[in-house]
Amino acid sequence: MVEPDKDVIFPNNLPPKKAHTAVSALSTDSSNAAKRDPPDATPLRDEQPPPTLASIWRRRAKPDPNAIATQPSVFDDPDQAKYFQPLPTYENIHRFDPSERWTWAEEKKVLSKIEWRIAAWAAIAFFALDLDRSNISQANTDNFLDDLGLSTNDFNLGNTVSKLSFLLAELPSQLISKKIGPDRWIPAQMILWSIVATAQFWLKGRRSFLACRALIGLLQGGFIPDVILYMSYFYKSTELPFRLAIFWMANRLTDVIAPLLAYGLLRMRGYHGYEGWRWLFLIEGILTLVIGIWSIFMMAPSPTQTKSWWRPKGWFTEREEKIMVNRILRDDPSKGDMHNRQAITLKLLWKSICDFDLWPIYAIGLTFGIPAGPPDQYLTLTLRQLGFDTFNSNLLSIPAQVGTTINMLVMTYISEKINQRSYLGIFVQLWFLPCVIAMSVLPDSSSRWARFALVTVLLSHPTPHPMQVGWCSRNSNTVRTRTVSAALYNMTVQMQSIISSNIYRADDKPLYRRGNRVLVGISVLNICIYAFSKVYYTWRNKQRDQQWNALTPEQKVEYLDTTTDEGSRRLDFRFAH
Repeated sequence: MVEPDKDVIFPNNLPPKKAHTAVSALSTDSSNAAKRDPPDATPLRDEQPPPTLASIWRRRAKPDPNAIATQPSVFDDPDQAKYFQPLPTYENIHRFDPSERWTWAEEKKVLSKIEWRIAAWAAIAFFALDLDRSNISQANTDNFLDDLGLSTNDFNLGNTVSKLSFLLAELPSQLISKKIGPDRWIPAQMILWSIVATAQFWLKGRRSFLACRALIGLLQGGFIPDVILYMSYFYKSTELPFRLAIFWMANRLTDVIAPLLAYGLLRMRGYHGYEGWRWLFLIEGILTLVIGIWSIFMMAPSPTQTKSWWRPKGWFTEREEKIMVNRILRDDPSKGDMHNRQAITLKLLWKSICDFDLWPIYAIGLTFGIPAGPPDQYLTLTLRQLGFDTFNSNLLSIPAQVGTTINMLVMTYISEKINQRSYLGIFVQLWFLPCVIAMSVLPDSSSRWARFALVTVLLSHPTPHPMQVGWCSRNSNTVRTRTVSAALYNMTVQMQSIISSNIYRADDKPLYRRGNRVLVGISVLNICIYAFSKVYYTWRNKQRDQQWNALTPEQKVEYLDTTTDEGSRRLDFRFAH
């Protein structure tokens, strides 16, 4: 059992006789021994009150550093623990011990190490990805299209090709990562795409532009779900969403730092006879190449596999490894159901794809960000068309990125605090709606500063993307499904980007009124999709409650011992919404 103000997901993909169960379902059984401490054991930490909207502002007393921080779980009951044992091939099995206890001070120290070695690295790696993926926006302010003889429709095609390549590489990349390990595959990806990004210095025209866009997309595809999978090895399900928000914060900070870099690098136009955008691609490509090489030495396969010839002492002590492994498995026993270098077969892949209970989240991923997509993609071009020069256009793109970064962190925190996701997704669409309506009807005579203010408010929205990645992970309920669902969700997001890249068309510029009317309709559609997901998951949970509560205690034990149901199909699993 865990704190009632958090979702509990105990994924289930173990062999027969090793089924997992969800505490949220077991807690309805008055005979549930998982609520009790094992005989003669050190007491576990106290329960917290259930979440309410007011709990966002409620200040909780800090725990005594010397108090027990060990999370209650089904491992504390000998009768239930046998259904939750990790596989013998699990890479951290030698540190698994259900009787292990630790204090808040010890957990805080371990978590601090994880933050610096995992979360900080992930943020820097994402910075590298987005720098090479989006620096074309800064190049646009330096007459990039005119220098190569390209139109805005060619620019749209380049973005479409890049995102389509990115999408097609998502799932294969995730499967490769699961087979050889993200600690090997991610640095390889980074080095390869950095080489291509650097080669853009020698672009000649439309063909080379499209070829580089396609290669960068192929090599970057899968990076995001690969990193998410890697981070899940070190963080609990309740900790991951906010760390993902920090991960995506790096993405947004790139949009702050990149214009500042461009402000200086684009001034190199004419140096050795080359345009400024060529130097931009070259220098930023070399920077991300260095980060890729550094990542080889920064990543470790798992919490208990941090030693190497360049790191002979590893990151953690034996005691810290025990704390990490047991805190992760107590929160989510399914993380012990596969080895970290175990491949996913085609049969298991197909089974994960057919998990229809995740489809509402995929539907959300397909459209949720479209209302802000085209205005964001065309921001620097729009600023140039409004009369701002190259350097001011780059600087004026910064306020929106700062705003959306702060709002994203706040919303992700709130989503975990009140244990709600669908309602917050609707809130974001209500943020979009008045802005895109105004953009579609604003008079031609409006001042350029009024238009700048409007698009800045729109792009300062609290993006729900990190929250939704964590949502998808929680509702996956097996390592196998979580691996595939992370890629499938991100593929829908890339499809969203492809759609976004083709809403603003050359015959609709400079105000793109037709395109903005399309954005109004999509925002309304998104509100309906979020509302449907809320209703659907609530209905599915009530359906499971009826089936589970209709069983006697003996039938529940028999179900756990004999069921062939896996993952989110189990009667004892409840969906987050």
